[in-house]
Amino acid sequence: MKYSILKSALFTIAATGFLVSCGSGGAIVSPPIGNIDSTPLKTQELTEEQAKNWKDYDLVTDTIPGMSINKAYTEILKGKKGKTVIVAVIDSGIDVEHEDLDDVIWTNEDEIPNNGKDDDNNGYIDDIHGWNFLGDIVDENLEYERIVRDKAMLPADMVAKAQKEYDKKVEEAAQQKAFYEQQIAAVKGFDAKLEAATGKEDYTLEDVNAVDAGDDQELVQAKGIAGRVFPQYESFKALIGLLQDEVDGLTALLNGDKIKTNYRKDILNDDPYTWDTPVYGNNEYSGPDPEKADAFHGTHVAGIIAAERDNGLGVNGVANNVEIMVLRAVSQADEYDKDIAKAIRYAADNGATVINGSFGKYHSTNPEWVWEAIKYAESKDVLFVNAAGNEGIDTDFTQVYPQDQELAGAEISDNFITVGALNYEYGSGLLANFSNYGKSSVDVFAPGVAIYSTAPNNEYRNAGGTSMAAPATAGVAAVIRSQYPKLTAAQVKQVIMDSGLTTSARVVLGGNAEDMKPFGETTVSGKMVNLYNALILASKM
Repeated sequence: MKYSILKSALFTIAATGFLVSCGSGGAIVSPPIGNIDSTPLKTQELTEEQAKNWKDYDLVTDTIPGMSINKAYTEILKGKKGKTVIVAVIDSGIDVEHEDLDDVIWTNEDEIPNNGKDDDNNGYIDDIHGWNFLGDIVDENLEYERIVRDKAMLPADMVAKAQKEYDKKVEEAAQQKAFYEQQIAAVKGFDAKLEAATGKEDYTLEDVNAVDAGDDQELVQAKGIAGRVFPQYESFKALIGLLQDEVDGLTALLNGDKIKTNYRKDILNDDPYTWDTPVYGNNEYSGPDPEKADAFHGTHVAGIIAAERDNGLGVNGVANNVEIMVLRAVSQADEYDKDIAKAIRYAADNGATVINGSFGKYHSTNPEWVWEAIKYAESKDVLFVNAAGNEGIDTDFTQVYPQDQELAGAEISDNFITVGALNYEYGSGLLANFSNYGKSSVDVFAPGVAIYSTAPNNEYRNAGGTSMAAPATAGVAAVIRSQYPKLTAAQVKQVIMDSGLTTSARVVLGGNAEDMKPFGETTVSGKMVNLYNALILASKM
C-alpha cells in the first residue's frame, strides 16, 4: 500500500567550521551541528521557496527542521563527485522520461533494448531500466480483503484475523462514507467561494492570499482552510478527488465488490501464493496508463532521492551521482509479498546498493519471503530504507509489514532502516500528525510533510507521508555510499542513526494534542536525519 496522508488533510479542514577533503582524503574536521534545543522556534510562515525546499534547510541556521542538505553541498560536497550509486525504487512505477529524472535513470548495459531476448540471462526480457512486476494491474484489494476472499487456501488463524478486520471495516463503512461525503460538500463550498472571489477556476494560493475577505466570515474561513490544504494538495479540486476515491472505495466495500474481484488472476494470470512460477510482468515502467497517472507516487519518490541537481528545473534531489532502478511492484492498494521479495532480489542481483520501500501493510500471507529477501540483500551489502506508515500509531504494538522484525522481536538483519515523518514546524508539532512511531520499531525521522518533488509528464507537486520521509533518508544513504563506498550497509545505517539531530522536546503523537512523549521515546535512535552530520561521522569511520 502506497502510504497516503489523507488523514492529515482532514485534521487540518551550529556554527560553520573549516573542513578538509571528503571521501578518501581524510576526516572532516567541521564540528557537527548540535545544541538544537537552544534554537528559537520559527515564528514566521515559510516563504514559497522555503516551503518547496524545506527538507534541504538547516535547523540552526534557518530554524527549519530539514536535513541540512544545502549546508552539506556548500561546505562539504562542493566539487566532490564520488562513486555512482544505484538506488532501487520499489513503488508504483516511474515516469522515466521526466525532464528532471531522465538523466538519472539506471540502464542495464547488459541488455539489448527491445530485441525480445534475455541478453543478460537474469530471467527478465528487455529489462532496460528495471521491471514491472504488476504488468497491467493498477487497482488491487487490501491484503485482509484478499485473505477473506481466498480463505479456503490460507491458515485459519490468518483468516480469522483478516475476517475480524473486514467485518469491522464494513461496520464502519457507512458512517465513514457519510463523513467523507460531508467533507466533499464542505470543500466544494470553499472552492466555489474562492472561485468567485478570485475570478479564476484554477486559482493558486497566491491568488487566495491576494483576496481581501473584509467582513465576509465564510471567505475568511475558506482562505484559512486553503492555507492548510494547498501546501499539501495544491488545490481543493485535488483534495476533492482524493476524498471521492475514499467514497468510491467505501461504496465498493459496502456492496461486497472488494472481495469479488481477483485482479491478480484476471489481469496477470499469476498465483501469488506460489513462489516458483514463470517470470511475470513486463517492462512498462510507468504502468499501463498512457497518461502515467498511476506512476505519481513512484515518480515523486524518485525525485526526492535523485532529481537532477542544479539543472534549472523544478527540484533538487537529495543525492547527486545516483541512478534510479525502476521496480514497479506496488498497486493502488496492498502489495503482494511475492512481488516485493522478487523486486528486492532483483535489486540486489543487479547492482543496487540502496533500496527504497515506501509501502507497507498490516496483514501478510507470506512475510517469510520478504524477510528472506531482506537477508539476501544483506548478504549483497544492500541497505533497505522503509517507510514507517501513516496511521499515527505506535508500531511497537502493531505489526507492520515489511518491518525487519516480528512484533516485539529481534531484528532479522542489520541492513534495514525504518523512517518516520517530520513536520516543518519545530516544537511540539515536530512529528507529522499521521506518522507512525515506535521506540523499538522506527529507527529515525526525516522530512515528510508537504514535500515538493517530481510528478509525471514533467510536472511537480507536493505530497506527504512517511513515503516521502523514506526517500529523503535513502538519498542521504546514497550520498554516504557515494562518498564513502567502503562503508557497509550496516555501517551506513548506523551513521544515519548516530549522526542525526535530537531534541528533548515533548511531541504530539498521532495528531492528538493530549498524547505526548519526549521525542527520544518515539524512535530507536532518538534522531532526525541530517546529511551534514552524517558526512562528518562517515569521514571518521
